[in-house]
Amino acid sequence: MMFPIRIEIIPSEGIVERVKALVPLTTTLTVTCLPHHGIERTMRAAVQLSVLGYNVIPHLAARSLHSRADLTGILRDCDVAGIGEVFVIGGDRKQPAGPYESALPLLEDIAQYSGGVMRAGVAGYPEGHPSVGAVDVLDALLAKQHLASHVVTQMCFSAPKILDFAALLRREGVRLPVWAGVPGSVPRTKLVSLATQIGVGSSLKFLSRKGPLARKLLSGDSYSPQSLVDGLESQPGTIAGIHLYSFNSLDSVPGGPGQASTSAALQQALIRGAARDI
Repeated sequence: MMFPIRIEIIPSEGIVERVKALVPLTTTLTVTCLPHHGIERTMRAAVQLSVLGYNVIPHLAARSLHSRADLTGILRDCDVAGIGEVFVIGGDRKQPAGPYESALPLLEDIAQYSGGVMRAGVAGYPEGHPSVGAVDVLDALLAKQHLASHVVTQMCFSAPKILDFAALLRREGVRLPVWAGVPGSVPRTKLVSLATQIGVGSSLKFLSRKGPLARKLLSGDSYSPQSLVDGLESQPGTIAGIHLYSFNSLDSVPGGPGQASTSAALQQALIRGAARDI
């Protein structure tokens, strides 16, 4: 089987031009919202990409929104640009910039202001949340599910953990489709150099405790998630799709810029480790 795949990008300088040159229009893209970037940069990239013809899902971090007027402006921009889905997280900002301390009240306002039209994904944590207990995380998902369209898991390197998490959600009454957050094929040098910029320092620390996998990723070659994806395919019907964290490593389209006619070529290259930008 072949999972549907969405590719997450970071709205860094020049990313819209790079995506336009390297990524087929049939690809669904999600655009991150990092504390040091802010929602403005996320929305600017998302709107530009949507106008170009991509299916785009901007991330909205509740704690980064300055006001409810900010939210209505974002929803208006989404409507004009043809964006029908967002991904809502609490966000890593230490102090809320405005009225939203967590994802739930933001989801409630999105539903109200959009008349229930805007779809919204929410986050799941197969390996736990660094600052919230497992029971509280589960309770939060149960509280949010009537306002959400799907769950996307935090980046995870273990298929059994993702499958166990999906099974736990079903047992506890969370019925939302689960998209597995999977790291794409990333050259070691690129991952390490981007660690500070894109906030994966904690992931690298996590990896350093993982033995053979860490040695493989942090040694000279590129990490490939192919075995992870194969593991997820071992239980058909459990996972709805793959949310691929690309770390903006998009130079993997076979044949180079402009020569990929479908998004499948890019997706498979990002999964199998055909990246050439080491």
